[in-house]
Amino acid sequence: MDGVIADTAPYHLEAWQEVFHKRGADFTEEDFRHSFGQRNDTIIRNALGKEVSQDEINAIARDKEESFRRRIRQNLKPLPGAIKLIKSLAKDGVKLALASSAPIENIQLLTRGLGIDDYFDSIICDQDVTEGKPNPQVFLLAAQRLGIEPKDCIVIEDAVAGVSAAKKAGMLCLAITNTHPRASLTEADLVVNTLEEVTVSDLDRLLNLSREGLF
Repeated sequence: MDGVIADTAPYHLEAWQEVFHKRGADFTEEDFRHSFGQRNDTIIRNALGKEVSQDEINAIARDKEESFRRRIRQNLKPLPGAIKLIKSLAKDGVKLALASSAPIENIQLLTRGLGIDDYFDSIICDQDVTEGKPNPQVFLLAAQRLGIEPKDCIVIEDAVAGVSAAKKAGMLCLAITNTHPRASLTEADLVVNTLEEVTVSDLDRLLNLSREGLF
């Protein structure tokens, strides 16, 4: 979702910086880039230390997400090509899952705000999994709910941890350079600069090449 469908990164960064600043911790853009796509509890422990309590983690995460939603509500915009590709895939009968480590409130704000709420056959949120990316749990659960074998799935990702999770799940991965440079995404099967470059036929071709053993 974040960094693939919508341009949310600046507002996540500002929200994290706000909550960490209140607790006397710095959180730089470099810290943010390294953590993008990870679960909130992982990000918080990395920033504040392993000794932070679960109650404090929950409070920080709640504050951060409320701050994020306030910021994004008036600034929500899709990334180039994302909505067109989602609608094209749905029109062609492709099963779609949105697999995110975000709270369901964030997901609904985005999908409803962009008018794509009805295009997903399954939505996975932070409460559905116990492990965050690069663990493949979120993608494996998405495939299970769609009734699709992992080898027949293509994950579209922008985060290094997400690409790694997709490959660990035994899935194909299309990476987009919205938040990370191409050199960081080489584990993906295909890397593009924008979803404007991607068609349903491109994804069909990727699957067929995989089935022929060329990936």
